[in-house]
Amino acid sequence: MADFDAIDSLLAAVGPEAALPAPGVRRELRERARLSKAQVARALGVSPSTVAGWEDAREPSGEIRTRYAYLLDGLAAKFEAGAEPESAPEPEKAPAATAVSPDPGQEDSGEGDDVESLAVPEPCVLCGRPAGSRVAGFAQHLDPADCQAVTRAVSAPAPPASGAAEAPARQEDAPRSARPSGRSQGPARRAFQEPSGPADLIGEAVRSALAEHQGDVEAATAALLKRAIPDAMRLLDETRKGARYDIVAHPWIPGILKKQTSRGADQIWEARPKWTRGQLPPGRHEVTALDINGAYLSALKTHLPLGQLEHSAGLAHDRRRAGVHLITPPAWEHEDVLPNPIGRRDEPGPLWVTEPTLRLLLRLSGPKYGLCAPPEIHESYTSGATENLLEKFRVALKDARDAAIAAGDEITLEYVKAMYSKFVSTMGESNYNRELYRPDWMHIIRSQAFANLWMKALKAHDEGLTVVRAMGTDELHVIGDWRRVFAEGRGVTEVKVKDAYAAAAGTGEEE
Repeated sequence: MADFDAIDSLLAAVGPEAALPAPGVRRELRERARLSKAQVARALGVSPSTVAGWEDAREPSGEIRTRYAYLLDGLAAKFEAGAEPESAPEPEKAPAATAVSPDPGQEDSGEGDDVESLAVPEPCVLCGRPAGSRVAGFAQHLDPADCQAVTRAVSAPAPPASGAAEAPARQEDAPRSARPSGRSQGPARRAFQEPSGPADLIGEAVRSALAEHQGDVEAATAALLKRAIPDAMRLLDETRKGARYDIVAHPWIPGILKKQTSRGADQIWEARPKWTRGQLPPGRHEVTALDINGAYLSALKTHLPLGQLEHSAGLAHDRRRAGVHLITPPAWEHEDVLPNPIGRRDEPGPLWVTEPTLRLLLRLSGPKYGLCAPPEIHESYTSGATENLLEKFRVALKDARDAAIAAGDEITLEYVKAMYSKFVSTMGESNYNRELYRPDWMHIIRSQAFANLWMKALKAHDEGLTVVRAMGTDELHVIGDWRRVFAEGRGVTEVKVKDAYAAAAGTGEEE
């Protein structure tokens, strides 16, 4: 007991407001100890993105600050004594970790995770076969083709490799990038070599809530909605295991992305559609209001900046980067049949828009459509970007949503919807999500949903439908046989009927 008493004394001496070394020193101590952010996060009971935030400039508080300070003090003491840390994750003769510099020309450009070479191969977190490298604390094949070749070669159950999980690798367990067909096959259930994968986290939460409330669906649903934000962050961390790049949780943010007043807004224009057609063809028309399913869920697939935003001026658009841009939008001469891509805006002149809005304008100004002139870009705040940063997170939610719809499981459906909608709405300046502060991501994802709706309006118009109204993220009103243009259903690639009404010629208003 003396040892524990000594530890308690040390913890008491540190105090709840213990002094912490500078963020750069924190990272240096961890890297010198050859500890990954994931290992530190597990020991402290937080997420790897939180540890990344502490090493960037964010300050922990309360009990977690005490524990973090104690860890850092212990590491510093070991190094002062000239001893190597006893908890080093590599075998004794393993070479030191080497950082891999990502190719800035690749789509997934950004800050790289810690990569370690293993003297003794360990099971890959993606396919379960021996891998010679560890990424962010998890063994993994660096070349996806290695995983792909293994999973394709397995046609029947076989004894696992030494040290691998007991369950044999299967075709359906391959990482999604290695799958030859679409995502309808369901989630990769052994993606991370743990008893429960991302989709199982959702199922376990639902079962636990129902058990806690003795099968009361209403009470269980209410409880799940309250915990949707932390549960979404946990799911995000699960789907990021073994990823090549860290999520920078609390980077420096330019003033244009900060609220001007406590209850006000920042300077970013999201281009939210709010348009009704002024004139209809002669006659009386039946208008169908279509509901676009999972708009924000689909919008998670968008180009997101990985690191801290950097300022530039007078440069052409770089498709390998993403962020926010000050532009003068082009004139729009099709207001009578299609909404303006920048939404309903009364004031002329330059405005700050997000990456999806800029890309939509550039696309519409190109030779394929030729609907407008190119926007004029004055300045930008951007970083290296990838469209797939949240893809595993999105697919895990989508698969859980699809399974819930197939099973008529409304409690899971409401829970999943709350997870992705609240995840998007609270990653800005919110008191409900302290782990992720990315207002640029929030605006970009929202704008992607608006851009997706606009492209559906264009598709309807090009296929001969009369577009009557486009509103928000998920509401599109049309005249004509819409079923030959859009698939009907509840899936994220489908639409469902929200309402139907009659409209007279000369106005798009409901009778």
